[in-house]
Amino acid sequence: MKLKQTSYSILDLAIISQGKDLQHTFQDTLTLAQHAEKYGYTRYWLAEHHNSDNIGSSATSVLIGYVAQGTERIRVGSGGIMLPNHSPLVIAEQFGTLGSLYPNRIDLGLGRAPGTDRETAEAIRSDFMQAAHSFPQELKKIENYFSPENIHAKVRATVAEGVHVPVYILGSSTESAHLAAKKGLPYAFASHFATTHLHEAIKIYRDEFQPSKVLKQPYVMAGVNVIVANTNEEAQRMYTSLIGLIVGLFTGKRKKVQAPEAFTEEHQQILAHPQVQQMLKYTFVGNKASVKEQVAGFLERTQVDELIAVTNIYDSNHRIDSYRMFAEIMQELNTENA
Repeated sequence: MKLKQTSYSILDLAIISQGKDLQHTFQDTLTLAQHAEKYGYTRYWLAEHHNSDNIGSSATSVLIGYVAQGTERIRVGSGGIMLPNHSPLVIAEQFGTLGSLYPNRIDLGLGRAPGTDRETAEAIRSDFMQAAHSFPQELKKIENYFSPENIHAKVRATVAEGVHVPVYILGSSTESAHLAAKKGLPYAFASHFATTHLHEAIKIYRDEFQPSKVLKQPYVMAGVNVIVANTNEEAQRMYTSLIGLIVGLFTGKRKKVQAPEAFTEEHQQILAHPQVQQMLKYTFVGNKASVKEQVAGFLERTQVDELIAVTNIYDSNHRIDSYRMFAEIMQELNTENA
């Protein structure tokens, strides 16, 4: 089957490696975004997470402004803002401001998960559960605040009215697929960690899609973990840092990203665990030829419009190299399928 032309983008968590402070982590984030711009990536998204030693993207809109200021063309946005954590009015004001500062470059990806544990979610917003159940209504408020027609409303986000900031629906289950289809909005599925419902969610979204003012045809984005190196052995070594993050996630002992080590039988046993295996189902590790084959297979099965690559490894230079080689893979696939 011939593949469609596929855009490629980055999802970043401003991952914090052992031995690096936040200032250097944020500098690495900007440096990566600058390289991504040169490598032809469509967008650079930052994910909202809280109360984690190894994730620095808590103040997501602030980091988006930092990255947008330090780049020129690449789209910058949220992958995503967890809307139940926030007032829709404040998010509209923040992203309306960003949209005016960096015209036609800001994306607003919205999700309904907390991006943290229950206690922290309640500390962020005491009525979090109510807001999560009201996600469609909260989304409608965002749309209203950005609409020029809201000029006559009693409550306005004046800095957002008429500002062009595209909205994307993020999801890790089928529920969000129904909403994105009904609203006629682009849909991004978090298949880099929530793999179970990917194909079902894509089918629901495409089958139920209703054209809107912003989108005439369905637009599907999917997250994948990617680690590309010059050799398979080198890639597997870098993979051990991500495996350590996953172990910390399951055990509740979250540490900063640890330096890579030799890939051993113990790592293989961890990867064979059913829960880990399911979570990392769409993880492509190896040299360029190996990853290219894996990515081509994923694209053939899903026919997504855009891949969002996630590369959570220890060394910032190795991360840049991996993203460079992934860009080369995507360019080769698009050329072969032109």
